[in-house]
Amino acid sequence: MIGSKSKRKQAKLSPNQSKTRAWLFTWLDVLAIGAWGILMLRYWLTGKLNLLIHPDYFWLVISGGIGLIIIAASKAWELLRRRRNSGTATQHVTLFPPGISSSLLLVTAIIGMTFTPRVFASQTALDRGVTDSLGATRAQPQAFRSARNPEERSLLDWVRTLNVYPEPDAYTGQSAKVQGFVIHPPELPPEYILISRFVITCCAADAYPVGLPVKLSSSRQAYPPDTWLEIEGTMMTDTLAGKRQLTIQATSLTQIAEPENPYEY
Repeated sequence: MIGSKSKRKQAKLSPNQSKTRAWLFTWLDVLAIGAWGILMLRYWLTGKLNLLIHPDYFWLVISGGIGLIIIAASKAWELLRRRRNSGTATQHVTLFPPGISSSLLLVTAIIGMTFTPRVFASQTALDRGVTDSLGATRAQPQAFRSARNPEERSLLDWVRTLNVYPEPDAYTGQSAKVQGFVIHPPELPPEYILISRFVITCCAADAYPVGLPVKLSSSRQAYPPDTWLEIEGTMMTDTLAGKRQLTIQATSLTQIAEPENPYEY
């Protein structure tokens, strides 16, 4: 019934009206394609692309954005040339009524330009499950190279080290200096926090949190969730939630700004 009504409406249009309608829909395609190309390059130029995808795949997004802009520009040139020659717009078949799919793409691109991607927060980390191990089912990002001095290891370096040799007593007394955001796991005592970072192996959809418990000298209420800290201390073995874990005995906690690139790779 809907298809027959649409055909009756189109039958009422004059040839000139049909030509103008098709021309406008084709321009909508051009705008949608160009907007997505601009969106991809905008994320790259504003430094927000690293919130969405691993740097190894930046070239795909950049080349895709440039390609879409070239396609949109060439299509626009073709439409203007045909318009000057009084030609008809190219007809194409879609699953949706004319203009719907292009409108959806254009609106989505505009929304992407309006809103800035947000960094994953502590609640997302709790929902996805923070671990001190990369796990056999997770892709292990980049090659593992342990820092010569323990205090030079990043949080991810410590997690990788534990993944190779998980006995926490082997690291007792070693110095640590790591950066990450604060999590308040409900199963930990009030004088403990988790210091955590998200790891991206491909894109934000597969990002997962890793972290280590930190023992404080006072209540964790002084360090709200999602606060970024640089923590210095020494490694110790502690039993938390019935499990022996490598824990940082904090000697210094310094609040820092969220890094430009908050994710690990």
